[in-house]
Amino acid sequence: MRVVGLTAGLILMHLVLHVALGLGREAPDLFVVALLLASRSMNVRSAAALGMLLGLLEDAYSMTSFGSNVLAMTVLGMAGAKSRDLFVGDSKSFLATFFLLGAWLRIAIVWAVTESAVRPDLDQRLLVESVLMALYAASCGILLRLLFLRGGRAS
Repeated sequence: MRVVGLTAGLILMHLVLHVALGLGREAPDLFVVALLLASRSMNVRSAAALGMLLGLLEDAYSMTSFGSNVLAMTVLGMAGAKSRDLFVGDSKSFLATFFLLGAWLRIAIVWAVTESAVRPDLDQRLLVESVLMALYAASCGILLRLLFLRGGRAS
């Protein structure tokens, strides 16, 4: 229940920060954090459905590339759920790598499937901005995981 509550709270907080307050890039990508946290305790189908839902919510207020976030979040949800089979445990080093790679992978997939006329340059987006945005999301994810989901695998 703690994972469900934290996931719902992160989704709501993401919408408040990005849509209601209009902070944009100044706020962390809490959709990715919510999806990665939840996908570790879900099966692949459920995690893909959650990723698709979050991608649709993200694309609903996107002006340039409808569908790219749906694809990226669905793939990310599936990968997060499969990671539970490959990596047992939730050490701090694993969580740091998991959140960092997950957040960066989402940005990379969105960049790759966005039309070249509207996407930013490769070096600017994937090598500079995405690393900083992934670090921001990963630090939020690790902090939230350690604060709210202490101990073993909470459901």
